[in-house]
Amino acid sequence: MNDSLKKIEEVDAEVIETDDEDALLIRETGQPQRVAPEIHERNVHYLHYVLLPFVFLTVAMLGGVRISGLDGAFVFVRPALVCLIFAAILLVLFARSRVLELDGWFSESYPMTKNVANAFVIATLFCAATQVFNSLIPEQGLAFWIVAFCFFWTLWNNLFTDFDTQKLFRSLGALFALAFLSKYLLLANLTAPAGRTWFEALMENPGQEAVTRLLDLPRFSGATGYIQFFAVALFLLGLYLFPPRTDRDQDSIR
Repeated sequence: MNDSLKKIEEVDAEVIETDDEDALLIRETGQPQRVAPEIHERNVHYLHYVLLPFVFLTVAMLGGVRISGLDGAFVFVRPALVCLIFAAILLVLFARSRVLELDGWFSESYPMTKNVANAFVIATLFCAATQVFNSLIPEQGLAFWIVAFCFFWTLWNNLFTDFDTQKLFRSLGALFALAFLSKYLLLANLTAPAGRTWFEALMENPGQEAVTRLLDLPRFSGATGYIQFFAVALFLLGLYLFPPRTDRDQDSIR
């Protein structure tokens, strides 16, 4: 009798009361708490079909917002055609690097509502990617073609090279950072302020006015950079939360 009692292990645990006997949870000290399957499934659905579309649609809305340097009015700049092409290439790169596994998002075995919901999430990702390129590429002039060519060269090379997910995100992160610094720090400081006549601009700062006219730089307020910084950061957060597949969610809650 004493030997059998010695074999009984003491478990420092906490019993969580619940009305459902099948969902009775015992949480050991220092161990992760097991979540009820229905709670986990509901949280996953909120993340994939509420939070992610909200994040990507917010990025899509903010990516085209500019603030006029003349009167502070909000100006919405539509994306150039090249931004849509870059966004499509980016989605192809996501599929190649297994960041986005199409067979895990669309399947004949899924209900029609799930396939439609997944298509909506992918569409919001495409819109957000388009507006991020619209945010980072200058609106017009010589600077537009230089930065657009850098994006095209990087994305095109990645299409035909072997790479992993980490390498892809390092490449995109470096390119996004360089484009943001070039547009909202370098070019923004070279742009002459709005609201002055050309004679006044030539008298006060002729070099700045000459660069502005030569590169055809738009005269936006400095607050535009703050908005676009938030949009790019929000897009990166959405990519971090983006799941490669949706069929694994069902396995993880069983």
